[in-house]
Amino acid sequence: VRDSTMTHLHAGLSSETTEKARLELNENPDTLHQDIQQVRDMIVTRPDIGFLRTDDDFILRFLRARKFDQVETFRLLAQYFQFRQQNLDMFQSFKVDDPGIKRALMDGFPGVLETPDQHGRKILILFASNWDQNRNSFTDILRAILLSLEVLIENPELQINGFILIIDWSNFSFKQASKLTPNILKLAIEGLQDSFPARFGGIHFVNQPWYIHAMYTIIKPFLKDKTRKRIFLHGNNLNSLHQLIQPECLPSEFGGTLPPYDMGIWARTLLGPDYNDETEYTLTYDALHVRENCGGGDKDMMKRSQSAVEPGTLRQTERETSTPLLALD
Repeated sequence: VRDSTMTHLHAGLSSETTEKARLELNENPDTLHQDIQQVRDMIVTRPDIGFLRTDDDFILRFLRARKFDQVETFRLLAQYFQFRQQNLDMFQSFKVDDPGIKRALMDGFPGVLETPDQHGRKILILFASNWDQNRNSFTDILRAILLSLEVLIENPELQINGFILIIDWSNFSFKQASKLTPNILKLAIEGLQDSFPARFGGIHFVNQPWYIHAMYTIIKPFLKDKTRKRIFLHGNNLNSLHQLIQPECLPSEFGGTLPPYDMGIWARTLLGPDYNDETEYTLTYDALHVRENCGGGDKDMMKRSQSAVEPGTLRQTERETSTPLLALD
C-alpha cells in the first residue's frame, strides 16, 4: 500500500523534477508518508482553526513550499486556513463564475503565460494600469489571483518549480496608486506570502514610477527577508529582467520573443467548458461561511482564533516566526 501511495504522490512528475525536489526541497520518497502524517498529527494543537482539507496531496504541497520543515509546514497550513477564516467574505463565493472574480479574470488579473521560464516556473503577469477601479475592487483582483494559484498549484510540477510574478507599472497613475492603502497591501502580503503554499522564485517590477518605489518602502517591513531578496525593481531596464528570465519565455511587452500577451487567455482557460469549478476548495469555503453565519459553536471558534495562544510545539522556533506577521485592522 505504501508503495502505491508514493507512486500516486509522485504521479505526473518528470525525473528531473523529482530530482530537483530531492536536492532543493529535501523531498524523500521513502519518508513521504511519514512526513505528511507528522504534519497531520499537529492539527490537534490548533482547535481554533477549521482544517477543511487534510488529505496527503494537500499537505504535500505545503511540505514542498517549506522544504519539508515540518514545523514551518504546519505553521503555513494553519495560516492558510486561518486567513480564510478571518476573511470569510473573500472566500464566500470563491469560484470563477463569481461576478467579481470573473470580471478581474476577464480584465487579465492575473495573466498566466503558457510557456514556463527556463527553470520550469510558471510566469504570472499583472499589467497594473489595466486596473479600472470603477469596475474591479482590489479585493476581487486578489481573489482572482488566489483562485488562479489554487488551480495552478494542483500541478505537482509547479509545487516544486514554483512561480514568477512580473508587474508592469507602465501608465499606472498616481490616482490609481492612491487606492493601494497599507491595509489592502497588508492583506495581499498576508494572503500570498504568509498563507499560500507556493514558491515564488522572483517578483519583478517593470517601469515602476517613483510613487511605486514609495509604496514599496511602506510595505517592506511586512516582507520576509526571503521575499525582499526576490523582489527586483527593473525600472525600464529590460536587460536586467532578461538576465533573470530568458526573452524566449516572455511576450513582446517585456522585450521577449513571444507574441503580445492575450489578456483573455487565462480567463478563457478557467471559464471554458472543460473547467469544473465545483472543486473541493470552492465548496468547503462556502460551507465554512454558511456555518459561521448560522451562529453556534463555529462563531465562538472564529472569535477565539483571533487571540489564540500558539501551541507549545511551535515555540521551538524563533519568536518572530511563531507570531502572525501581520495584524489586520
